[in-house]
Amino acid sequence: MADFLRFPGTPPVAGINDTLGQWAENFIDVFRQGGETFVGLVIGIIPLLIVLLTAVNALIKLIGPERIDKVGEMAGRPGLRYYPIRYLVLPVLAVFFLTNPMAYTMGRFLPERDKPAFYDSAVSFVHPPLGLFPHVNAGELFVYAGIAAGITTLGRPLGDLAVRYFYVGLIVIFLRGIVTETISRILFARRAAADEEKARDAEEPEVATTAGERPAPEGA
Repeated sequence: MADFLRFPGTPPVAGINDTLGQWAENFIDVFRQGGETFVGLVIGIIPLLIVLLTAVNALIKLIGPERIDKVGEMAGRPGLRYYPIRYLVLPVLAVFFLTNPMAYTMGRFLPERDKPAFYDSAVSFVHPPLGLFPHVNAGELFVYAGIAAGITTLGRPLGDLAVRYFYVGLIVIFLRGIVTETISRILFARRAAADEEKARDAEEPEVATTAGERPAPEGA
């Protein structure tokens, strides 16, 4: 039958069936590869995450949640010297101990003017530590896994990638925190000025425009 299909005059439907069959096989192969990746995660990553989460929770109990909260209170103080605490130490501790998305709750210790900048720093740090601490954002570990797969194919070490990824994340969150705080201060100042203008306009008395609305002169 295969030899017959090679002869001239082969019905075109044979070639179409072969193409469709190949497409179907490739389509199923995508899910087959996904299943193999899932099995690899179940065997390798998931037990690691469970053990790591258990260790982190035990570490929190040993340190004491109130001590971690004191760092948040210190980060909310005004002054340039508190910038590294507010946009480096606090986001790193929040993401490491509370993980995503609970890490953002550490912003409750900061004044309103600094909360947007802290959120920007914290949300930007939920991916850079994944190579070293996959428990911080286990639901999105595939982001780092995709990058790691390419590095592994090139024969490069993953440890070096994880450390560089972490260091770059520290630089990025610190810069983003400062920039976002500056933008927030400008926007808050504009809002305060607009509110003051509205309040001032509301306090001014309305001017009578018609003769009937004008007040009568004294002695009339």
